[in-house]
Amino acid sequence: MKLQYLAALLASSTLTVGAMALPSAVSSVFAAPCAGAAGTVNPCASANPCASADPCASANPCASADPCASANPCASANPCAGADVVQASEPPHPEVYVESASNLAIRGADPVAYFTEGAAVPGNAAYSYSWNGATWHFSSAENRALFAASPEAYAPQYGGYCAKAMSEGNLASVDPRVWEIVDGKLYLNYSAEVQQQWVEDIPGNIAKADSFWPSVLTVQTFYENVVSWAG
Repeated sequence: MKLQYLAALLASSTLTVGAMALPSAVSSVFAAPCAGAAGTVNPCASANPCASADPCASANPCASADPCASANPCASANPCAGADVVQASEPPHPEVYVESASNLAIRGADPVAYFTEGAAVPGNAAYSYSWNGATWHFSSAENRALFAASPEAYAPQYGGYCAKAMSEGNLASVDPRVWEIVDGKLYLNYSAEVQQQWVEDIPGNIAKADSFWPSVLTVQTFYENVVSWAG
């Protein structure tokens, strides 16, 4: 099953960089939406549960109302089917997430500024640097020099893909304003709502994500939304 993510209304979210004030009640956007209790049928186990010879047979696990009325009869229960996901691309994927709109790593944010200023700071094209197949922007010549001297020290983990998605073996884009530095490493997440889940078990989620990285790049669909963050 291609797992997707919650249709988060990023524009209306209150995001505080670093030690963030995050929503207290968030649904589990990464739970397998069609996975029932142990031993039950998973209606999304195949590419399309309506793809059998008789797509409207009574055995169809999504047979409520008209199971063949839409392209995906499980879409209403799929947290990835929201309007904020505007692009899905099939593997393989680059090691560094590059935003499709800007062709920049971290959607143009300065990776060094997270460490030196404790904030998501827009980079400037005047201070660009190419590393690991991606173009990175910085807010100053000093920050660019720091990155060039030790890219691994400042680049986000998992190539800048969502850390929570990675812990589930999936790939999703990030909001540069939703970040955390843990043990000297930068982690980004898809949205404030998603980060709320990630921080519930940071060590456990990091361990799971590490087990999937980087092999996930060759097997999973990548989902990207649109984030306007730099004003």
